Amino acid sequence: MTKRPTGRLFSADTGKDLVLIRTYRAPIGDVWASVTESDRTARWFGPWVGEPGPGRTIKVQMAFEDDQPWMELHIDACEPPRRLAVSAIDDAGAWRLELVLAEVAGITELRFSHHLPTDTEIAQLPQVGPGWEYYLGMLEAARSGTDRPDFGEYYPAMQQYYEQLSD
Repeated sequence: MTKRPTGRLFSADTGKDLVLIRTYRAPIGDVWASVTESDRTARWFGPWVGEPGPGRTIKVQMAFEDDQPWMELHIDACEPPRRLAVSAIDDAGAWRLELVLAEVAGITELRFSHHLPTDTEIAQLPQVGPGWEYYLGMLEAARSGTDRPDFGEYYPAMQQYYEQLSD
């Protein structure tokens, strides 16, 4: 079964922001732990090692990618339990990512943003958009204790949507 894409592209101060939103019937602290504690990120993204904190760099293992590579992730901002901004540079380019959490009446909204300052990065949307949808699907599965989603439900299934979004 193919999933429905949810990403939206917004104008930003520099370039565009790809934004995906998910909601959880859970307190903000629990969702924060799912995206910041190594034993919990290991369930849906990958474990990390190092001394966390703003201005510091940690190493994250991309546990669900081919060869499970490690990458350095710089913590640009960390404001528990509401905001985490990170950046990385790897073979695929520069990555500027931000998570913002907000809770109302026991429902926590996670707003994931991938900042895309250049046309080259925007052109990568047909690949990265489905990838972020997949990882957020993995987060949902980890939080709910259900089976991990099949990557084929996201890529290439969502590629056309993200091609049109980037035009």
